[in-house]
Amino acid sequence: MTPLECARLLEGRSNAEREAAVGRWLEARGVPVARHRFSLPEGAGENLAVELGTGDRVLVLCAHHDAVPGSPGANDNAAAVGVLLHLLTRAAAPSGLRVRLLFTACEERDYLGARAWVRDRGVAGLVGVLSLELVGIGDSVVVWDAVEESPFLGRVRGALEGLGLRADTGYHVVGRIPRFGSDHRAFAAAGVPAYGLTLVPAASAVALRRFVFHPRRSALRFLVRRPAPFHTYHTPRDRAETLEPPALAAAGRALEAIIARVGAEPGGGPLRGAAVSHRPPSGVS
Repeated sequence: MTPLECARLLEGRSNAEREAAVGRWLEARGVPVARHRFSLPEGAGENLAVELGTGDRVLVLCAHHDAVPGSPGANDNAAAVGVLLHLLTRAAAPSGLRVRLLFTACEERDYLGARAWVRDRGVAGLVGVLSLELVGIGDSVVVWDAVEESPFLGRVRGALEGLGLRADTGYHVVGRIPRFGSDHRAFAAAGVPAYGLTLVPAASAVALRRFVFHPRRSALRFLVRRPAPFHTYHTPRDRAETLEPPALAAAGRALEAIIARVGAEPGGGPLRGAAVSHRPPSGVS
């Protein structure tokens, strides 16, 4: 199945149905799944994890399977789930690297599923985390919440440049986004180098910077129409017909390159016993 076909399995369904659809897809293909059910005062759900390869060094790629009420949730975030499910059929982890595909619940509730995972499973062995958000529209990769340089971020940059992408055109690395967030923040709070990964239209880069870094100032400017990919974000218009197959393919290529680069450059080492903060990170997902 293509990433778009995988995304359609979740589009327009309730969060319970979306969660079940991911589990059925994996089980139907005989993929071993680690299920992590959690129940907290803020909500309950089930995270699903698939391991590729073996080794003490672990790269985590996240995609949340829930959506906000009233939205079909195609680009947020069925597209990312579709990219990871498709990646599962194509990618092989390099020797010594374990790639964990983590499908999280309740991201729209302040990253509840990811926070529960970090609390219960810890972060030992993690060399880096990427959470996929809004990867179905655009032609330029954005790595965000990159507050400071890290060996993992250097490998992500190297992987994207190895694909022929140029900094500030084919890909962008930006600092902390003040209004928006995702599951990687639960891992970053535990001391793991963790970032968001999104696809955006290169032609909208300037408008997007204004929109995401100055949300209050931009409220009136973008009152009628927000810049893509936020024009469908958390709205009834977030449907599969708005997704762009080339964007989904580009996200998959970026992840394959990142897996290969992290596996080829083992320096930096995994975290061992990093301190974990369970305070909910700030931001709106």
